[in-house]
Amino acid sequence: MTRTITFELCAETMQACMAAREGGANRIELCSALSEDGLTPSHAFIRAAVEQSGLPVYVLLRPRAGDFLYSEDEFALMKDDLLHARSLGVRGFALGVLRDDATVDIERTRELVKLASPLEVTFHRAFDRTPVLDRALEDVIASGCKRVLTSGGERDVVVGATNLAKLIELADGRIDIAAGGGLRLSNAALVARSTKGYHFHGSVRRAAPGKDDVAIVDPADIRAIIRALREA
Repeated sequence: MTRTITFELCAETMQACMAAREGGANRIELCSALSEDGLTPSHAFIRAAVEQSGLPVYVLLRPRAGDFLYSEDEFALMKDDLLHARSLGVRGFALGVLRDDATVDIERTRELVKLASPLEVTFHRAFDRTPVLDRALEDVIASGCKRVLTSGGERDVVVGATNLAKLIELADGRIDIAAGGGLRLSNAALVARSTKGYHFHGSVRRAAPGKDDVAIVDPADIRAIIRALREA
């Protein structure tokens, strides 16, 4: 028996964006610098991804690597990048803003959600830095986000599968819980069964033939991971 799932490909190259379309991904989270866990992509990259991929593109808003406590200047950059990306035709955003105590900054997140409206906002894996996941979930819901991307507060979705299942139950349809962080073809079926989730996120990268320092995405790998998630 198959089930309906949503798979979002995390893409940092145009090659990955085109593979997402060919492989059957539902949407793209666009970023740069995956080696730094993702940063805001360039405006030219955003435009090309929107125009050429044919898929809904969600842009990561993260002005620098490191923590998710942003200065006023950094927060202003996030707002400017959001507005520019909107003008380029994106369909949503992924972002995460925390307070000094690592709890969700509801006010700033709500400000970005309102600025993005009616486009959707995902609260990304900054969520996994919060001290109490149950509370963080309620805070993200209160901010108006439509989705949480999380590994269940652990280093990857396999270790965090039990927490992910609890979050999905606590969400109770009020917000989508997307499992992401270490999702692989080798563990996709296990994660889907363990969490009973319907939303998943991964980069599905492999080394390019003869170029160990260059990562590519094979559309066949996307099809395979989607099949594994559906049939789990």
